[in-house]
Amino acid sequence: MQIKELTKAEEQIMQILWQLNEAIVKDIIEKIPEPKPAYNTVSTVVRVLEGKGFIDHKAYGNSHVYFPLVSEDEYKKFTFDKLMKNYFSDSYKSLVSFIADEKNLGLKELDELTELLNNLKNKKQ
Repeated sequence: MQIKELTKAEEQIMQILWQLNEAIVKDIIEKIPEPKPAYNTVSTVVRVLEGKGFIDHKAYGNSHVYFPLVSEDEYKKFTFDKLMKNYFSDSYKSLVSFIADEKNLGLKELDELTELLNNLKNKKQ
């Protein structure tokens, strides 16, 4: 299955389903911060997610219990790969440079980052 990009509302519901592992619409609404959307709104987004192949459901009488088909790690990889391609030309050097500049990393953070990279490098050797 090819993963598709989610809207903000879809991603918010997926975050909740990843946290809960399975839920009915009412459970999802309880986890959404105020102001809470209408039941029908959440139900519609859930059906869209099901249509996109992100979730499925088990039916128990009139109730549907929804659960993720796409893991949070799979979606993270998809969004990260898209970010790298679209904004950093697939260059990790550009990404790290951007983070260091944009977040005004201090010497301590840069040293920690260097140590992390060295540790990863040593594992690869």
